Amino acid sequence: MNDQAGRRRARRLAIGTVVVLALAGMNGPWLYRVGTEKYHQYQINKPEYKAENGKWQIVEFPEEYRQNTIHAALLRTGKVLLVAGSGNNQDNFDAKKFDSRIWDPVNGTIKKVPTPSDLFCTGHTQLANGNLLIAGGTKRYEKLKGDVTKAGGLMIVHNENPDKPITLPAGTKFTGKENGKTFVSKDSIIVPRAKKNFDKATGKFLGNTPGIYRVYVEAQKSGEKHATGTQDNYRIQGLTGADARNTYGIAQKLAMDKKDFQGIRDSYEFDPVAERYIKVDPMNEARWYPTLTTLSDGKILSVSGLDDIGQLVPGKNEVFDPKTKKWTYLDTTRQFPTYPALFLMQNGKVFYSGSNAGYGPDNVGRDPGVWDVDTNKFTKLPGLSDPKLMETSGTVLLPPAQDEKFMVVGGGGVGESAKASNKTRIIDLKADNPKFVDGPTLEKGTRYPSSSILPDDTVLVSGGSEDYRGRGDSNIHQARLYHPDTNTFAKVADPLVGRNYHSGSLLLPDGRVMFFGSDSLYSDKANTQPGKFEQRIEIYTPPYLYRDARPDLSGGPQTIERGDSGTFTSQHASTVRKVRLIRPSASTHVTDVDQRSIALDYKVSGDKITVTVPKNRNLVQSGWYMLFVDDDQGTPSKAQWVKVP
Repeated sequence: MNDQAGRRRARRLAIGTVVVLALAGMNGPWLYRVGTEKYHQYQINKPEYKAENGKWQIVEFPEEYRQNTIHAALLRTGKVLLVAGSGNNQDNFDAKKFDSRIWDPVNGTIKKVPTPSDLFCTGHTQLANGNLLIAGGTKRYEKLKGDVTKAGGLMIVHNENPDKPITLPAGTKFTGKENGKTFVSKDSIIVPRAKKNFDKATGKFLGNTPGIYRVYVEAQKSGEKHATGTQDNYRIQGLTGADARNTYGIAQKLAMDKKDFQGIRDSYEFDPVAERYIKVDPMNEARWYPTLTTLSDGKILSVSGLDDIGQLVPGKNEVFDPKTKKWTYLDTTRQFPTYPALFLMQNGKVFYSGSNAGYGPDNVGRDPGVWDVDTNKFTKLPGLSDPKLMETSGTVLLPPAQDEKFMVVGGGGVGESAKASNKTRIIDLKADNPKFVDGPTLEKGTRYPSSSILPDDTVLVSGGSEDYRGRGDSNIHQARLYHPDTNTFAKVADPLVGRNYHSGSLLLPDGRVMFFGSDSLYSDKANTQPGKFEQRIEIYTPPYLYRDARPDLSGGPQTIERGDSGTFTSQHASTVRKVRLIRPSASTHVTDVDQRSIALDYKVSGDKITVTVPKNRNLVQSGWYMLFVDDDQGTPSKAQWVKVP
């Protein structure tokens, strides 16, 4: 903008402000508010404002299609899968009312999808075939201490018979040998047979190691007097003879304490073409709040979560083989809090940023580091600021992915802490001695920030709240664009909708960003009015889409092998300055380990652009990607979908 145009613009703004203030003086506070809001709308809709700050727009579905969206994933069809399950609503859970929707952001259509299990608080990731793998969910809602009427907890069932497993139906009764109190199992179980142990050198028999199985049990009757305070052995009613001698239960305290959520083992692939869930082999462990991460060999690692009795899975991690559709345990164990942020590195190891969603001891598995899954070696990484405020923080692999720099955004204290961090922390994993350093600070301490990579190499950071689940009306109506090249934030237009717990964002193929969810505890500053789940979708259109034109992109192959090239057509080929391959997001609970933006080498000849995909399979995981080209103004094309086999 030249000086003369700048002076004209400043004069128009000044005159407009005077008019609004004059009207307010004559007509009182009401007209002032109305005039100010109208003026605000006028300002944010001016072309020059949108070209600098972008614009937000609310999408509100017809009432019959609204749901409490907890999870969202961009499908290779360009449509978005919105998953609620029971939507953090126990009435829905009790009625087995589980919801999913398919939304087409181009045509504006939305439809319901039959949902087979309660996929509330599941894990998910993109698969090489373009399907979405979904694993885990909810078996039981939590019960607060005041709502618990029957004592209950963990019963460990032992089987000392090496010749056969023992099957016990749901409703099996366990009676304490010392306390005489009876507890009832909630599920049927199969207790594996005992393992025979021999000395390898001499062949001498050393005895049996009992097979064990864990099951949740509750007292037969309500009331504190039926609780226990100490460990006891329990005989199992209905067993006779050798089975009665070989099979027994051991339980610690079975009390009236708060009962956490319980997970399920169910796993599905969602087919984006058929638009339906396909059941696959269940996990070995039930998981609620798990993270799914693609490994170097293309298998999917499932980590953490609350199990089928409401306890943190004790480091028993497992992998899904997309070829066999089966899950197998890792040989070693490593424990993390729930929804840990785990990213595949270019050397095949896994980076853990320390970001998580809570649930788990505050002194176990919370240090950031590099995990060699094959050897189970974990190398801690130093320098993290606000290390005690990592719950509900977000982590993003900064573009381009080749640089292997990560940014951790905000976060809060353990559990329902009111503490929140205004820090961003950046780490360069290609450095000789990687360590976290502080990036630009946020204006406010921020829990639940959403971060989405854009095709111009900026990162949109938006939303969140200053307190746990937006308590005290603390949602943050701010958005910033992070510029990795200058390590700075630039303020952009403010979102219209507050977002905290159960919210997220994802990049759409047209370069816009979609935001979903939010689950405030309260709706007022005094924390007296219950919050209402935010069912509206909000779309942010970045500044780059308010320029005069954007480059076109068409043609080209639908599949490009690693190390190979593909040629596309663009009338604006001569203006192209960068090409990016962006993996589609699968987002929940501020956890999105799928998104990454990979820089591609390219050559231009006339109206042809030939792009080359890097060879490293850890950098470019198998699957479907959005291919964008950016012009010399930083304006991206619409994406072309490309499969890397």
